[in-house]
Amino acid sequence: MNSNSIFRIRIVLVFVCFFSFIIIGKLYFVQIVKGNMYSEKADKQYIKPSTVLFSRGSIFFQSKDGTKNAVATLKDGYTLVMNPKILKDPNNAYQALSPYLNLNKDSFIEKASKVNDQYEELQKRLDQSTGQSINALRILGINAVKDSWRIYPADSLAAHTIGLIGYDDKNKIAGRYGLERYYENILTRQTGIASMNFFAELFSGIKNSVFKNEEKTGDIVTSIEPTVEEYLEKTLEEVQDKWSSDSIGGIIMDPNTGLIYAMSARPTFNPNDLKDIKDPKVFSNPLVEEAYEMGSIIKPLTMMVGIDSGAIKTDSTYIDKGFLELNGKKIANFDGKARGEIPMQEILSQSLNIGAATIALKIGGDTFSNYFKKFGFGQKTGIDQPNEQKGLTKNLDTKRDIEIATASYGQGISMTPMQTIRALSILANGGNLIIPHIVNKIEYTDGTSQMIENIKTPIVSKETVDEVTEMLIQVVDKALKKGQVKMENYSIAAKTGTAQIANPETKGYYDDRFLHSFFGYFPAHNPRFIIFLYHVNPKNVNFASETLTDPFIKLTKFLINYYEIPPDR
Repeated sequence: MNSNSIFRIRIVLVFVCFFSFIIIGKLYFVQIVKGNMYSEKADKQYIKPSTVLFSRGSIFFQSKDGTKNAVATLKDGYTLVMNPKILKDPNNAYQALSPYLNLNKDSFIEKASKVNDQYEELQKRLDQSTGQSINALRILGINAVKDSWRIYPADSLAAHTIGLIGYDDKNKIAGRYGLERYYENILTRQTGIASMNFFAELFSGIKNSVFKNEEKTGDIVTSIEPTVEEYLEKTLEEVQDKWSSDSIGGIIMDPNTGLIYAMSARPTFNPNDLKDIKDPKVFSNPLVEEAYEMGSIIKPLTMMVGIDSGAIKTDSTYIDKGFLELNGKKIANFDGKARGEIPMQEILSQSLNIGAATIALKIGGDTFSNYFKKFGFGQKTGIDQPNEQKGLTKNLDTKRDIEIATASYGQGISMTPMQTIRALSILANGGNLIIPHIVNKIEYTDGTSQMIENIKTPIVSKETVDEVTEMLIQVVDKALKKGQVKMENYSIAAKTGTAQIANPETKGYYDDRFLHSFFGYFPAHNPRFIIFLYHVNPKNVNFASETLTDPFIKLTKFLINYYEIPPDR
């Protein structure tokens, strides 16, 4: 045998081994990995050969000890079906089923009378015990077939974040809101008819393996910590009940990585029980889909720009007359009072609009606008939620002093809560813009996994943010509730915001409606968490310091204790 023949034999053997390996791998996948699914399909084919078995990946929360908790998954049970063509005695069948189910007799008899029909659905979502008990009756023409459906074991916990499934425009079940929609390509499963030929599936799988790069499917593991989420939601509920807010929301995030530990908004919903929902808008996530003028919590960003650009120093002073007239319009401090010559610290401690405006005008409109755009305002954050909005920042481009001045204290420009906490995280993480994300890990059905990358983009110097952080610590230690919430062993950097709400009819602002906001991070110079809270139109109260200070401190103390965060001073 010459060398060419030996070479050809070796090539053939390589191809034989290669395809054998693929066939064995596919057999394992079909028989072991997907064995349960095919078993269930086989059960169904005797009733209705074209029945599609529902399948979908799961969504998990992750506890601080690493334990995964399923919050969107499948429940196995049965669907009760009838074959009228072979059902002999409908009345006896109804009587036999009555101890197990609450069936309407007239409807049952009507379906049984369709003697030319082979399939009528009687009841869905029977539990395992009921389905097995009915099958044990062995009623010819009545069968409980295995089925699966989506459930949300945590009920309304983080409902906006998780989302829900529903029928899409092609009349197929798919993710419609939240993570269910954003990760539809990962969570969805290819479902087939029960009568599909085993070897057709096998060799179609070989074709896909060799010739097609299929999208991988799997489960998603979030960074949402269930105990933290529950505590945040309880706190928000208490605040809304106390102040009769129209709506309220909050986010707890690691400012260094962008991982979300809790996020919630009210009003909310229970994805397991939607029968009383009248307005589908409640399913949308306002933390990424609604934009607001945030008010004075933007002032620390203005201070940061002033220092980083060299326009001011922390020990600079300015003359506060209580008001400014710009482009024919007048702006003023919250109380209209002048302060005279005062240091930069008082702009944050007393929350002075004229101080923030003075800094912005000294910086210059172009430089100020460029910084705010680098902070992510007017752009999507990249958070893994659908329908994220960009906010409205056109006032940064007008080149007029009045728009730059009002933007410096958070009026005239709007941003989503997620954009806001992302920008404020620059102060907490050493000057970097991060991409917030909820999903931390994807676990694929092929046994592989993928960690979601944490991305940072340097924006301002660490020296600048350290200086502003020191100023915000002074706000908590001395100004906020006159220093009553200072924690002796922990440094906390924080700021409140009270913004007027725009009146769309007058194109001005309501006199009696406000948005209250609050943000803070701790321990201040090496933060583990940043918290952002807001609520819309609280009643019979003026300032955010009155409504959100105590809830913020309550959440801070909880997180310090729960995560056993060591003191920093």
